[in-house]
Amino acid sequence: MIPANIAAYIGQEHIIGPGTILSYLLEKGEIPSMIFWGPPGCGKTSLTKIIACLSNKITSNNVHIVNLSAVSSGVKNIRDAVTTAKNKSKFGCKTIVFMDEIHCFNKLQQDIFLPHVEAGTFTLIGCTTENPSYSLNPALLSRCRVFVLKKLTECNIKEILHKAIEYMNGSIFDAQERSEMNKELNFHSNLKFCINNDAIQWLAEACDGDARVALNTLELAVLTKTTNRFKTSCNNDIILKDIKESLIKAHILSEKETNQSYHLYSALHKSIRAGKANASLYWMARIMAAKEDPVNIARRLVRISSEDIGLADPDALGVAIDTMYGCQMIGMPECDVLLGQCAVYLAKAPKSRMVYNALKAVKKVILEHKGPQPAVPLHMRNTSCLPTELQHIDLFQEKE
Repeated sequence: MIPANIAAYIGQEHIIGPGTILSYLLEKGEIPSMIFWGPPGCGKTSLTKIIACLSNKITSNNVHIVNLSAVSSGVKNIRDAVTTAKNKSKFGCKTIVFMDEIHCFNKLQQDIFLPHVEAGTFTLIGCTTENPSYSLNPALLSRCRVFVLKKLTECNIKEILHKAIEYMNGSIFDAQERSEMNKELNFHSNLKFCINNDAIQWLAEACDGDARVALNTLELAVLTKTTNRFKTSCNNDIILKDIKESLIKAHILSEKETNQSYHLYSALHKSIRAGKANASLYWMARIMAAKEDPVNIARRLVRISSEDIGLADPDALGVAIDTMYGCQMIGMPECDVLLGQCAVYLAKAPKSRMVYNALKAVKKVILEHKGPQPAVPLHMRNTSCLPTELQHIDLFQEKE
């Protein structure tokens, strides 16, 4: 199911669609060093394979492709790739290094890419599920163009599933059309299975935009039904119950494994800011289900209590700090009620961003000030640092 060309690629129209920067670069054969950032199963690796195919097609197979993964590779593999790239360049052959899960390299290991990307020894294309601003070396990030891939929509997932079903000689049926489908199966002996349209719709919603989970789930259901050659059509039916029995429940709950926990924190923060207690409690439960450190959750609540509630309810800061200490003392799972109680309290508390906005405005004034910053006025300085002849003067007396 891995697409071999752009026409077969589904989703990410804002990245690879007509008129986009990346599509223009690929048409011209100008491939810069870049980073693909997006959630799992959104098509990052598939896009790199398309780029590899296009590069060889445009340059008449004069591009050397090195496929690596930071999970199983080390600095030695990068050095070997550099040696190969230098040897290939002597014969006019370019080298592209695909580094999957590049965030698994620490920032010191990432330094090995810098001189070679800068010198053009090879073109680096990295894939990551982590925010590059935090997980990648700033020097490396400045030398690469970052493309943000979005989670696939339900329509994208359904289109991918329909292609997979067609490839596996399957067919889709509705419950109302089942009798007609039985007649059709009698004339099509090569039809291996039938799947209910409701099951496809449920799977497209449940996989949370991850095409890999959707395809693996479909494959598991089909293999369960097609271990032997079926003789009757009733044995070929894949219904909603069969799909639900597959192993995707862990994927939905474990946001930590998909490296999307920062989205959950953002949802919690915005729910509290909007004063939605039920939503706040829901996102708090999602974060805890992702096995996040309870102290880190409480730290976020401390920030929210000062940023969004502030002077409207000064006690909110104390509640958040007490919650953080409570989480340190008893840990999970006992501290779940503490976190839930604090989240609901902050959501129901009156809101004031006056201090936050004022501080933000002051920082802007300082950053945008032209010339040297104003000196501290004489009457506001530390008197012990003033010249001896000025120390006896009352600097705080009012002028007549």
